[in-house]
Amino acid sequence: MGMIVGKMIQERPQLWRPLGRVWKPAQLADWGVSHAAYPTALPLPDGSVRVYFSTRDVEGRSHLASIDIALDGSRFEILSAPSGPLLSPGPRGSFDADGVTVTSLIRRKDKILAYYLGWTVGKSVPFTNTIGLAIADQDAPAFSRRFNIPVVGRSEANPLTLGYPWVTEIDDGYRMWFGSHLSWGEGWMDMIHVVKSAISRDGEVWESESGIVIPLAGAAEPQEFAVSRPVVLRGGGGWSMWYARRFAQYKLGYAWSSDGRNWIRRDHLVSFTRSPEEWESDARTYPCVFEHRGRIYMLYNGNGYGREGFGIALLNE
Repeated sequence: MGMIVGKMIQERPQLWRPLGRVWKPAQLADWGVSHAAYPTALPLPDGSVRVYFSTRDVEGRSHLASIDIALDGSRFEILSAPSGPLLSPGPRGSFDADGVTVTSLIRRKDKILAYYLGWTVGKSVPFTNTIGLAIADQDAPAFSRRFNIPVVGRSEANPLTLGYPWVTEIDDGYRMWFGSHLSWGEGWMDMIHVVKSAISRDGEVWESESGIVIPLAGAAEPQEFAVSRPVVLRGGGGWSMWYARRFAQYKLGYAWSSDGRNWIRRDHLVSFTRSPEEWESDARTYPCVFEHRGRIYMLYNGNGYGREGFGIALLNE
């Protein structure tokens, strides 16, 4: 990974080669009637990759599912039927009663920690999200909540809504990057949404850090109103972050940091080697970038917030 990510430091263009759509949503059960959103990779010891994603039930609430894939260079193969629900909405009135969306998984000893955003549908605003933690044994498919309350919730630093966490182990604990609203506008979906961060010694008790990690593009691209779903890799003497950029349609973005704290946006570096297929004609978004057998891959959603499923791309070396 270090060599590949190191090339990015030199500001070389990232050419992502689409390998095709991995999963097209199908009705699985009442808990999964549509969508396959926010694909998140967890490489397994046997060399396969488990991809977690969010389905929607008959009421539009998100649940967690997964499939296993074999991945060899530019070829992939689905190895399993979808498993689920691996995590479902909480009881009425809870912070995640209207949906659970996992966007980061890490291994800790014999456990898998899943960080997710819990959905609460609003009246004055469309939703309010906070960040929860669920845990599973290595050999157990389903997750259970570590706490019945958020591990990162509303605070002076993040007073509105926050979510899309990505967690990485650092020398003295863990760092989380997540999306946070600075404001809601007058329109139903008007917002200003940026990336912020938090730190933890044990992955359970978190302290939000001050300041904005990835601000909006501002005058350079005034139509941008949100950056979200960050994913971070470390290597090549620094840190690389990919994220979704929201305009009238979605785009992908990229930033570089030498220390994991101070970031420089380099959105222009991200491009694909061919035109989109029909399922991704309006959007390539919600990236999850990961290393597998010395190569770098990106899972991503296409049209309709996961309505058309997710695909995979390979970074050209």
